[in-house]
Amino acid sequence: MSATLNVTPTPDAKPAKNETVEVIKTVFWALVIALFLRVLLFQPYTIPSASMEPNLYEGDYIVVTKFSYGWSHVSIPFSPPIFSGRIFAKPPQRGDIAVFKTPAGKHLDLIKRVIGLPGDRIQMRQGLLYINDKQVPRTPLGTVKEDIGEGYVRDVARFRETLPNGKSYVTNDFGTDGQLDNTDVYLVPAGHYFMMGDNRDNSEDSRVPSEAGGVGYLPAENLVGPAKIVLISWNKGASIFKPWTWLNLNVSRFLRPLT
Repeated sequence: MSATLNVTPTPDAKPAKNETVEVIKTVFWALVIALFLRVLLFQPYTIPSASMEPNLYEGDYIVVTKFSYGWSHVSIPFSPPIFSGRIFAKPPQRGDIAVFKTPAGKHLDLIKRVIGLPGDRIQMRQGLLYINDKQVPRTPLGTVKEDIGEGYVRDVARFRETLPNGKSYVTNDFGTDGQLDNTDVYLVPAGHYFMMGDNRDNSEDSRVPSEAGGVGYLPAENLVGPAKIVLISWNKGASIFKPWTWLNLNVSRFLRPLT
């Protein structure tokens, strides 16, 4: 009589190895697609300050369309200086709310409104904006109380300002005698733009030279793209490092288009 031996088959390591390879490939292509979307199409930003109030508030989470102005090296994460100028360049429109890299340090993102185009003459006189020696008309909207930090509340006048191309938006104004309410004439150089915050007395923008901590004249290649919408928003005090504040949402600002 012959005996039959039952041999337990050795587990094949190939399926497990193949599964690992597939996971790595999936993660790789997911990262490639995410990078493609971030570099070429859209990028989210969180508003860190009050310089664009009352149109953007600290904690707003916005979406920027990076294809609107074409692409420059600042469109790429970490802004590597691999080429100069813009590819498929399209100029911004006066009045656009735009994200850009600061001229002094191209790793810092800021957001302001495009006020001056190349060749424009820009000036502030007693808190009034002049473009090419003509006052930009504004309509008073009354006074509101705003928390300007550290629990300090003050009266803020609001105005609806209308640019020469018809673009209209609301600004905050603390008065007519602020540090930046009376300026010399700024002549915007070719290939540059003049950026201003809507919170006129709480914005270090193109009225302040870049070497003094402001923006100065913004080179066109520093533009990232226009902000289109507030996706979601957190109230002041919320932080990614404080999980208990994550639900401190400002629902009234969700999906708010930007003008």
